[in-house]
Amino acid sequence: MKTLQKFCLLFFFFMPLVKLAPPPPQQNIAPFYEDTIFKQGYEDILFKEDYEEKPQDAVKYKENNDILVFNEDVLQMQGDEDGPGESSTNFTDLATCLLCVCLSGSVYCEETEIENVPPLPKETGYLYARFNKIKKVKVSDFADIPSLRRIDLTGNRIQEIEDGAFAKLLLLEELSLADNMIAKLPVLPPKLTSLNANNNKIKSRGIKANAFKKLNNLSYLYLGHNALEAVPANLPESLRILHLQYNNITTITAETFCKGNNQTRYVRQRMDEIRMEGNPVILGKYPNAFMCLRMLPIGTYF
Repeated sequence: MKTLQKFCLLFFFFMPLVKLAPPPPQQNIAPFYEDTIFKQGYEDILFKEDYEEKPQDAVKYKENNDILVFNEDVLQMQGDEDGPGESSTNFTDLATCLLCVCLSGSVYCEETEIENVPPLPKETGYLYARFNKIKKVKVSDFADIPSLRRIDLTGNRIQEIEDGAFAKLLLLEELSLADNMIAKLPVLPPKLTSLNANNNKIKSRGIKANAFKKLNNLSYLYLGHNALEAVPANLPESLRILHLQYNNITTITAETFCKGNNQTRYVRQRMDEIRMEGNPVILGKYPNAFMCLRMLPIGTYF
């Protein structure tokens, strides 16, 4: 028993003097975790990002050759060196609808001081761009918008309309070019029912001889307050309203409104109104010119 006590005393006395063995070098621990645990976890994250299926309506972003894509199916902005594409058209559509009001196939760009016809969404049926600063209408303005049914460009500064600007708009029914500075009418679309070109600078040589001949749906033709020297020729049978007031018309003939060859029974059934006041012509000098009309034109008779 005494021997055991002596041994315990010696153990507690010499124990503080004993140095513990140093731990193994630490420099190898960090690389182990960097090369294995951390790196493996990071690669798992990348793998998951690259191949994990994402919701289709999520907003995407990527930068590649100056292209920014936000929800690629909807909007794409291209760099200046890139050519226009379908997605860039979507962007211009959006820009137009921020400047104007787009509502159910109609685009309202009134009093926005635009100087050109804005790029339109492809489904546009009605364009109202009144009271702006548009000076020219080009073929390219409506080349990709075959769905247009009405165009209203009243109150702009239009001086020139390229000849094919409206020709291919096969659904266009109403066209208003009033209150501009137009001297020449372009080729008109076949289904047109109403043309308003009041208050322009149109002369007779600015209207082609057969400009209205094949427009079998044309019912309303407004050419008042222009510079016409004669009534336009070959007016269609479908015409109901014809306004020619305040021009420079000096004369008419027996075939101006009626068919020739002394067809006494021929009557223009649809013609309801002809306005010719404010012209130099004295209508009373041409009684045979109104034989086919149900009512006399409005104007000066003596």
